[in-house]
Amino acid sequence: MENYLSEQLFSRETRNGLKVYVMPKKDYNKIFAMYSTNYGSIDSEFIVPDTGEHLKVPEGIAHFLEHKMFEMDYGNVFDKFAELGASPNAFTSYTNTSYLFSATSHFKENLKLLLEFVETPYFTEESVEKEKGIITQELRMYEDEPDWQVLHNLLQCMYHEHPIRIDIGGTVESIQKINVDTLYKCYKTFYHPSNMILFVIGSIEAEEVFELVENVEDKKGLAAQGEIQRIYPKEPDTIFRSNHKINLDVNEPLFLTGFKDIDVGYDGKALLKKEITTDLLLEIMLGRSSEFYERLYEEGLIDDRFSFGYDGHKDYGFCTIGGETRDPEKLHRELLEHISNTKAKGIDVNDFQRVKKKYMGDFISGFNSLEFIATNFVAYHHKNINMFDYLEVLESITLQDVTDRLNNFLDTSRNATSIVMPK
Repeated sequence: MENYLSEQLFSRETRNGLKVYVMPKKDYNKIFAMYSTNYGSIDSEFIVPDTGEHLKVPEGIAHFLEHKMFEMDYGNVFDKFAELGASPNAFTSYTNTSYLFSATSHFKENLKLLLEFVETPYFTEESVEKEKGIITQELRMYEDEPDWQVLHNLLQCMYHEHPIRIDIGGTVESIQKINVDTLYKCYKTFYHPSNMILFVIGSIEAEEVFELVENVEDKKGLAAQGEIQRIYPKEPDTIFRSNHKINLDVNEPLFLTGFKDIDVGYDGKALLKKEITTDLLLEIMLGRSSEFYERLYEEGLIDDRFSFGYDGHKDYGFCTIGGETRDPEKLHRELLEHISNTKAKGIDVNDFQRVKKKYMGDFISGFNSLEFIATNFVAYHHKNINMFDYLEVLESITLQDVTDRLNNFLDTSRNATSIVMPK
């Protein structure tokens, strides 16, 4: 499929296990690089590979580490990138943490800086205590953030035990338990090159990148690390509770409903197929060209902020559907009735073919964006998926696959709802 997309992808693995991917795009004057670790907020219990130590660490530590990595003994890395004309950023998700930059010049210096700061932990007692205050403020700020609250409460409804129900930043209480020693242990375990990927795209030569990275990594003298054993609690198939409602300072009610996926436990191509199948299903049923969307839009029950999505991983999966609405209860009833009717009538073959073509076109057009390619390649890589399998898998999906997913996934017994009402 690389040839179909007219793209070339080069890869190499360093002696210490770092996987490096380069995609030259000669028609662009920009370079985008992402350095990512397969480590997110749900990884709070694990076995340390080299010692066999069983650790259960405070929630929010992956996000805490991301904040701390930008500090070096000489100051803040953001200033260094600014001097080199680059725009850096970072984010922590439930499953991974990524550091990135985009630049139009000084590529080698910027890439060296990216490798240097991510590979150089610098934590002091004083700076860790200061960071606790900053993150505590951040967490308290989110308590009044409607979009965050409506999702957080939905996940708490759907999940009994799985750490997906805990905010990525942790809790005010868990943050206080973080110390320098635990930060270094988590860093050493999850920021080992064997658990990381570097993806570089833009107007560069692959060999130039490989030579620079290998020179940096070889000096470290690290051996490749074994697989990290992550421990997650046993999660029941049932939802924890069916609904949650709070009052916040909003003009109109905010509604979010979701279905908990119990078809989990695998990654790779099988996960990719399930993910695309679910995306097609939701688009056919709820997309802007669907009769359902048009009818509810005309009735004023939804507006153009109505959205939906599926988040699927090896150990968990769920979809979310919602937006602002004048009548959350009515919208929920309409959705459940629509799902029931679709199960009874079946999915129209023309809708299936139309949406399939749309997804094919969207994916191909995404290759005009360096950020789209980098973020998707890295996210898929962490799920043991080759992004270039997307079109082949999409092509293989049948109407029966989507129908089966409709009947198995959109089960009202695993449906939960979160609502934010005006004060």
